[in-house]
Amino acid sequence: MGSEPDDLFGKAVGGREVGRISEDERRRAPLAARMRPRGLGEFVGQAHIVGPGQLLRRAIEADSIQSLIFYGPPGTGKTSLAQIIALQTRSKFERLSGVESNVADMRRVLGAAANRLANTGQSTILFIDEIHRFNKAQQDILLPDVEGGIVRLIGATTHNPFFFVNSPLVSRSRIFELRPLNREDLRLLLERALRDAERGLGQLRIEAEEAALEHLAELADGDARAALNALEIAALTTPADKGGMIRIDLNAAEQSIQKKAVVYDDEDAHYDTISAFIKSMRGSDPDAALYWLAKMIHAGEDPRFIARRIVIHAAEDVGLADPMALVLASAAFQAAEFIGWPEARIPLAEAAIYIATAPKSNSAVMAIDGALKDVESGRTLPVPEHLRDSSYRGAERLGHGQGYQYAHDFPGHFVVQDYLGADRRYYEPTEQGVEKKIKERLQNWREEMAKAKEQKPGPQE
Repeated sequence: MGSEPDDLFGKAVGGREVGRISEDERRRAPLAARMRPRGLGEFVGQAHIVGPGQLLRRAIEADSIQSLIFYGPPGTGKTSLAQIIALQTRSKFERLSGVESNVADMRRVLGAAANRLANTGQSTILFIDEIHRFNKAQQDILLPDVEGGIVRLIGATTHNPFFFVNSPLVSRSRIFELRPLNREDLRLLLERALRDAERGLGQLRIEAEEAALEHLAELADGDARAALNALEIAALTTPADKGGMIRIDLNAAEQSIQKKAVVYDDEDAHYDTISAFIKSMRGSDPDAALYWLAKMIHAGEDPRFIARRIVIHAAEDVGLADPMALVLASAAFQAAEFIGWPEARIPLAEAAIYIATAPKSNSAVMAIDGALKDVESGRTLPVPEHLRDSSYRGAERLGHGQGYQYAHDFPGHFVVQDYLGADRRYYEPTEQGVEKKIKERLQNWREEMAKAKEQKPGPQE
């Protein structure tokens, strides 16, 4: 069923695969590249898609792979999984880069794939790294050959494909989201690399402290490439002791892995993090809210963006249950805009904590949205005559303002009066916090209005 599959270490230059590399080049490759899994049995993580019985694993084992898009952060196995699929299905593995490859590269690979399929019957896996970097025209070129089965496309992207890949291509592909590896997965990879004498560091005499491996696994932040490369740096830069043993302690590990860069870009993670921040405040969890706030601060988010969301949330989700939430949020916005980072973290944290621990009510947003729905649906109401402007000359001749009753002239500063000309009920106060008192007042006023309507004489016979 076709020729022998390509070696996992076939390399790409300018988007063109040039075959297997020499043993010398293999040894010079970074540890993360050398330790790429050679099959599903060595693949670590992503059990939700390649675990026993999962859809993708069944499709790979049955050689029923169609076009796929792998979506997830760096170092989670997108490229490795694509290479494993090519090996498992005995397909030719062609690789293009969304950054480096051009239309000519694409046409060359697609043409070769068509000839290969016609002459040998061997299918082609076309792996496109950073597929979101292709423009619309480049992505459209792929469609006929993907749809005709000339190539089986596997795209890899760190961006949400539903936003950054053409809809026709997405509709012809199955999307799989890869997740950051957990600490246990990373520890397994690190220990495997230390033992493997053929591809890893097993030919060296290395003793790694438990604390050092834990630190690498933690600071790698789910990125297998970062963890393995840091381990290699530690191994190659730590001098051996008199007995020839390389001892990787916590200090060596700390120096070998940089401060982790929070996965936070201008698209998915940006909006996912602010969403988690808002939902944590709404859910009355100040600790979670502070964590997501800290992540945004660490990533260098604009303090005004965070402050705007806090102001909106104060009105939308706390509302009249505690009107001071909006006051404090607005003050935090002004303070953050005035002082900037790093001091802005303090008023923003104060506002986030206050809102998270405040009683919650969404009655205000529900009320205005209900009124807007009525207006937008065409059920608009004319202003009653007695409420119309009577300040200009001639208003009296039109009857505008006649019969209006000034509320402050009555006991309790309230008078029964029609202010709408129709029966509508939009605001329904809750019994949360301050709003409980508002509910009591409003209920009394509404009862008086209802009694007045019952007592109003009907039209004479």
